[in-house]
Amino acid sequence: MDGENITYERVWAEIDLDAAVSNMESMRRNLAGGAGLIGVVKTDGYGHGAVPIAKAIDPYVAGYAVATVDEAENLIRHGIRKPILILGVTHPGRYRELVEYEIRPAVFTMEQARALSDTAVSMGKTVRIHLALDTGMSRIGMKPDEASADLAAAISRLPGILTEGMFTHFARADETDKTSACRQMELYLNFVKLLKDRGIEIPVKHISNSAGIIDLREAHLDMARAGISIYGIYPSDEVDKEKVPLKPVMSLKSHITFIKEIQPGTAVSYGGTFVADKPMRIATIPVGYGDGYPRNLSGKGRVLICGKSAPILGRVCMDQFMADVSGIPEAEEWTEVTLIGEDGGRQPVDRITVDEIARTGGGFTYEIICDIGKRVPRVYLRNGRVVGTKDYFEDLYQDFMS
Repeated sequence: MDGENITYERVWAEIDLDAAVSNMESMRRNLAGGAGLIGVVKTDGYGHGAVPIAKAIDPYVAGYAVATVDEAENLIRHGIRKPILILGVTHPGRYRELVEYEIRPAVFTMEQARALSDTAVSMGKTVRIHLALDTGMSRIGMKPDEASADLAAAISRLPGILTEGMFTHFARADETDKTSACRQMELYLNFVKLLKDRGIEIPVKHISNSAGIIDLREAHLDMARAGISIYGIYPSDEVDKEKVPLKPVMSLKSHITFIKEIQPGTAVSYGGTFVADKPMRIATIPVGYGDGYPRNLSGKGRVLICGKSAPILGRVCMDQFMADVSGIPEAEEWTEVTLIGEDGGRQPVDRITVDEIARTGGGFTYEIICDIGKRVPRVYLRNGRVVGTKDYFEDLYQDFMS
């Protein structure tokens, strides 16, 4: 970490904003025709920080997508001015905020549409909506049939409503076999035709997620929603990675807090699942599942210390775990540890990727980065230098019982 009077001795996540920009450029090069990009920054930018990610990628996107009103308003409070779409369902109690801040809701029932219409009319404004279509995800959205086309047409003619876009979501575009994704696209495009037959034009048609951006150029349409690919992680090992080269955005770092020598027969960590069969030198690292570091790496994962691989011994605890540094004599207390990312201490440079962690522990890449908790400060880098930090060490409760 660039030493500008900023030191997090226990654990921190480094967020390489230049890598996020590089990923956007890579995706943009693969876009078909005049398609644009929507930056998906829900779940606090997949654990990276929605605001700094949104600001870094702003030149590359036409707008943003989030999951909740609160996520949208957080972006707005921080100066994000481009359109923001909510991909999930919004409670009617938040409709006035949608209208006031010009946030785009997902709509797929007449009850939602009427309530939004009434709210917009009462405020003397127009609410721009995106129709949600269920073509095979079975999550939210109207069915792609004639009855729903009639419904969509009726919704679009309500006062105070402007149908700006329509989306669906691929359920299996990250698989080698694109039969399911192509069927979803067929249903979507047929529904567009049904709407056109009813005099309804959809200005912003979007269906592609990260997998679609990489593998299905015919599905880019007007916009494509970049999600996990912003953060340098492929949606699966089945997409064509050569089409869109990506750089990991997040690294996770810590320090050794203690080194001890143990003898044969010594048990390590809860349950004694590891017992030394020879003299060993082991390091304590102050990170655990309380920080979002996966407990399922217990006895299976590794970290990088001085450019060398150090296996995890025994169970990962809530706040600490132990690693074998018997073969790393140069390791000492307060030596830096890499849990995710690259360690340049030797050549060739070794890297622990989120994909490796998922394979080793049986987890899911998206989950791993989203689960890195609030106790882990984020340190933001541009051109290798710290440009900002975010931590929650002074997180205060409001109106809490004394």
